[in-house]
Amino acid sequence: MDLTPGFKNSAVGVIPEDWGDQALAQLEPFITSGSRGWAKHYSDRGDLFVRITNLSRERIYLDLSDTKYVDVPPDDAEATRTALQQGDLLISITADIGMIGYVDEVIPLPAYINQHIACVRIGEGAADPKFVAYFLASDAAQERFRSITDVGAKTGINLTTVGNIRTAVPPLREQQAIAEALSDIDASIAAQSRLIAKKRDLQQGVTQSLLIGEIRLGSFARKNARYKTTEIGPIPEGWDVVPMGDLFGFKNGLNKAKRYFGYGTPIVNFMDVFGCPRLKSENIAGRVDVTRAEREAYAVCKGDVFFTRTSETVEQIGMAAAMLDSVSDAVYSGFVLRGRPKDDSLDDQFKAWCFSATYFRKQIMATASYTTRALTNGGALSAALLARPPLPEQKAIAATLDDFDSEISLLEARLEKTRALKQAMMQALLTGRVRLPIARNETSNVKEAAYG
Repeated sequence: MDLTPGFKNSAVGVIPEDWGDQALAQLEPFITSGSRGWAKHYSDRGDLFVRITNLSRERIYLDLSDTKYVDVPPDDAEATRTALQQGDLLISITADIGMIGYVDEVIPLPAYINQHIACVRIGEGAADPKFVAYFLASDAAQERFRSITDVGAKTGINLTTVGNIRTAVPPLREQQAIAEALSDIDASIAAQSRLIAKKRDLQQGVTQSLLIGEIRLGSFARKNARYKTTEIGPIPEGWDVVPMGDLFGFKNGLNKAKRYFGYGTPIVNFMDVFGCPRLKSENIAGRVDVTRAEREAYAVCKGDVFFTRTSETVEQIGMAAAMLDSVSDAVYSGFVLRGRPKDDSLDDQFKAWCFSATYFRKQIMATASYTTRALTNGGALSAALLARPPLPEQKAIAATLDDFDSEISLLEARLEKTRALKQAMMQALLTGRVRLPIARNETSNVKEAAYG
């Protein structure tokens, strides 16, 4: 294949002619890995202990949502050897090999790594460590990590192999510019993620308050509104508490051998229900071969509500999804229970929310049985109590929560576009197909060794 003018072949792929490529060992590094036997130092507080759990393939910055700490003597030799510094490059070297981390200024120091992570401290001026982190996290570099594991290093790679890992080495100022551009978009992704998490927390709080009448909407929010005491707690006087058995008739789903699945009639299954409280015919992915009698006995209709019947954990029992559109030809599996409405006292859109109320979930989990798996049944669901507002207020609650959901969906779509943009930027910048202005107008003081 002919090369584009101005580009050359290298050990890391096609790169611009003024770029080099180097093994990490040629960047004047300090390379080490964490120690074993840190369990004796585990503590509820102290210094950060970085594990593979804190690395991600989504970004180079450490994820500290699951944090462990160690309390080590300051003169401990292993602690001195494995203590991290700002600018360190981290690489997972066992199990899930090749996850990349970068120790930035937000990481509290001192911090330490375990034996599953290698630390590479690049020599000053040899390369920009953040650029190297982004390069090693790119698709092409990750493919090379996979090739390492394909040739036999299934359980891990040693520090010699880490030193042999190669990176592109553009002029230093260009490295810094690329790293800054990618860091900026990572910061945008992080900010969008935080906003979505905040919106979800707000939605969760508002949902629970609306479903027990603690918050009232519009004309329903009257001054000096009266509340009454019920079995599920205080609710507005105009609401009532109804056993689920008065609202629905429950029926177990269809059980078929595996050979019947994969073709035929759409079938509502566990993941359809667990994954989304609003169920539409277009979301039913599974297929099963059924008889006419089975199709009639286990038919799915608009207004039906499906509850998870069996699961590995009690927390996943009784999760609900409301069927929001008409289905001409679908059945439901034995992993779920169908609740068919006995009347029209519950709004279809309200059904997509009301069964997520904390007071309702507690009832379901408290009555679930457990042997090898958690299990609920129609009797337990029939006995559960549900707070029922008047139909107009149900509609107002559902519309408000739907608006919340739509806003979050838009934010999530924007986040996915930003992530896609980052991937495109990485592909363009880290291969030199797109050059930043600084690379065209300024020279670099990168060490001559970087071009070897």
